[in-house]
Amino acid sequence: MVKKVFLGNGPWLVKGYYGVRAGSRWPHLEEEGNQYLPFPFYLAYAAAILEKSGHQTLTIDGVAERIQEDEYVKRAIAFQPDVCIMEASTASMPIDLRQAQRIKQACPHTKIVFCGIHLDMYRPGFLDENPTVDFVLKGEYDLVAVQLVDAIESNGDFSAVPNLVYRDASGSARETERGEIIMDLDALPWPLRRDLPMLSYWDLPGGIPEPSLQLWASRGCPFKCIFCAWPQIMYGNNKYRTRDPKDIADEIEWCVKEYGFRSFYFDDDTFNIGNKRIKTFCDELNRRKIGLPWAAMSRADTSDHDTFKAMRDAGLMAIKFGVESGSQDLVDGAQKNLDLKKVEESVALCHSLGINVHLTFSFGLPGETWETVRKTINFAKHLDPETLQFSIMTPFPGSSFYRMQEEAGKLLTKDWSKYDGGTTSVVRTDDLSGEDLEKALRMAYNEWDWHKLMRPLRDYRHLRRLMKRPRHSWHTFKFLAKRQLRRFVHVQPGGA
Repeated sequence: MVKKVFLGNGPWLVKGYYGVRAGSRWPHLEEEGNQYLPFPFYLAYAAAILEKSGHQTLTIDGVAERIQEDEYVKRAIAFQPDVCIMEASTASMPIDLRQAQRIKQACPHTKIVFCGIHLDMYRPGFLDENPTVDFVLKGEYDLVAVQLVDAIESNGDFSAVPNLVYRDASGSARETERGEIIMDLDALPWPLRRDLPMLSYWDLPGGIPEPSLQLWASRGCPFKCIFCAWPQIMYGNNKYRTRDPKDIADEIEWCVKEYGFRSFYFDDDTFNIGNKRIKTFCDELNRRKIGLPWAAMSRADTSDHDTFKAMRDAGLMAIKFGVESGSQDLVDGAQKNLDLKKVEESVALCHSLGINVHLTFSFGLPGETWETVRKTINFAKHLDPETLQFSIMTPFPGSSFYRMQEEAGKLLTKDWSKYDGGTTSVVRTDDLSGEDLEKALRMAYNEWDWHKLMRPLRDYRHLRRLMKRPRHSWHTFKFLAKRQLRRFVHVQPGGA
């Protein structure tokens, strides 16, 4: 019998803020009025796999639709699902449990499945403490979800389903071992976008035009940053997996035709690993004459000049680099394996090629002081990206960063609702309190706002200098001229 499966990313509303959960590597709160919305990749992939296996699905992204909880729950109940798969997160857990309970009360037959990035629910005791939840899928859940639904449909043996927390016939909570991660990404169908508000998803690094398609060309990351939750919690390892460039181009072409996107953005863990693969993809874009600007989440030290140029020639308009700190000691301590001098070189190279840059920085790494805060702010202004993001380091349970902070006595709370990554610090350092880190975040944004206000004058002076040089960089000249032009036309800067 075909099962009706509801997949939900419930609304997460706090006074003055909305939360982003599914699709985000650091579920957090955004101020009302912001536009940043990540695409719920895992839910959409799971829906596609379930439908391919013959099940009926309904996906509701309550965050993207900006609906109230009552409407979200009402629509879920109206579907009368046999199985309800809900993506949860550390900071939103009380809200996630409440929404699950409301659905369960109205649909007692529905099996409630939690998944997402919250290690505390990956233990059997979580089911004992929360009788509303019937199952928890651990980690990368999209392919495993269909195995669970099939087992529910056939009253099968749940112990044979990997990555699962479940109750046995006696009602005792148990768990299964993690299975192999998905290595053949090309075997997966494209995400099911049918039920989703596709023109609402918003992540425009460096000012790429909207509406913009978000997609993945790879999964995983071989680097071992202590704070990065997805490799440590969702994947459980650092294996890097890639898709066939032709299949990626097929997906882009279909989505552009279906929805009329004006750009696309690769929200990979790290897009630009493997120069040969990247160039093959760029050749594919050029061969098909897709002709849209695009952006990608990348590393600053994994591509050379020729690869950046190939990406630009294929339409790359903007690139995201994670930097985290202006202090090399803090970056080294975070095991990011990134030379800040290389960051300077890559940012300068991208600017010389006419590629906009979006950078991300965070406060609260071990060893953070007011001196390192100042270094980070100054470094950000020195690099002068088109857009940037500052945040507060949040140690998600299960990450190396969390264990380090717990062992050092630097965790300020285990109230999961405060692990929002954007407004509240749940850690301290030897020199800075949680309140200090929150102050550092406000200070950084205030200085950046002033820096942006004065940028047109700096760019104008730079343009004047370039015009006097007989061999000035034509791409740098065009880049700065276009940035000047943005003062007079409506171009939104990139999101978080």
